Amino acid sequence: MAGNSKRRGAVRKASTKKGPTKGTGGHGRKALEGRGPTPKAEDRPYHPAHKRKVVQERRELTRQQQAAAAAKRSPIKVEEGSELIFGRNPVAEAVRAGAPIRKVFLAGGLSDDRVELVVRTATALGAPIVEVSKTDLDRASDGAVHQGLAVEVPPFEYAELPDLIEDAQAAGRAPLFIALDSVTDPHNLGAVIRSAGAFGADGVIIGTRRSAQVNATVWKVSAGAAARVPVVRVSNLARTIVECKEQGLFAVGLDGGGDVSVRGLNLATEPLLLVTGAEGAGLSRLVREHCDQIASIPISSNVESLNAAVATGVALYEVAQLRAEVTEN
Repeated sequence: MAGNSKRRGAVRKASTKKGPTKGTGGHGRKALEGRGPTPKAEDRPYHPAHKRKVVQERRELTRQQQAAAAAKRSPIKVEEGSELIFGRNPVAEAVRAGAPIRKVFLAGGLSDDRVELVVRTATALGAPIVEVSKTDLDRASDGAVHQGLAVEVPPFEYAELPDLIEDAQAAGRAPLFIALDSVTDPHNLGAVIRSAGAFGADGVIIGTRRSAQVNATVWKVSAGAAARVPVVRVSNLARTIVECKEQGLFAVGLDGGGDVSVRGLNLATEPLLLVTGAEGAGLSRLVREHCDQIASIPISSNVESLNAAVATGVALYEVAQLRAEVTEN
């Protein structure tokens, strides 16, 4: 009944905002409120940049779908874990070095000494020779230079460091190893392996993480040396350096601010582990602390530093020269 309702009179809710919400003051305050960051032009549906982005994404999707379909039709199929080596010189060098060949992919019409060597070797090993088109090789190499020739090799077999040290000591020579500290560029790894083969190193040590692994690029850059030079993978490089020192090796790190120069390095004729850091970052703290010496390469002040592969090659040359002088004397 009227007058008996327990409902209280209208109660104004407390405003959670300070200042007026109506009138000129309220409108002015709302106008000053931010609307967040302005979206990029390509993210605004009405902007021409957005339309171009959509078109580009569709084209890329189409390209990927076509590439996937072409890969299914392509006669170039490799087993899981296997690698393809492209190019006449890299393939020929790998074959000369005794790289295991599973299959040869050859574009028709090719004939020179390198191709004949590969075909002759593959035939002797019983490896099939598959004729493919240049387009097939273009797709398989992702646009890299292949010169109409590629070979499939099985997954790379990494060596064990204790075995390599024992073999070097049994041969009556001072072991020489290269360790790469977080070198992630496979071109650098391939070049280091090639230098290691050229100057008689017993092996190259890399990390299992944050380091380049032996792949098709490494095979190509190494010019076949990957089949001759053992590569060791370790989970902890600093601990591996300690283990090498326990086996009688001296660890020399390469760094621009070294205590000594690689020229006339006193430890060159001793059992040696050369440690190279990544370009820019250099040697990591723990690795540096475990080195017996830090050596630098004298260079012009016009250049800040050398990359990992070049620095390693120069140091290996100096070590090889010093060892040769001792042998001659």
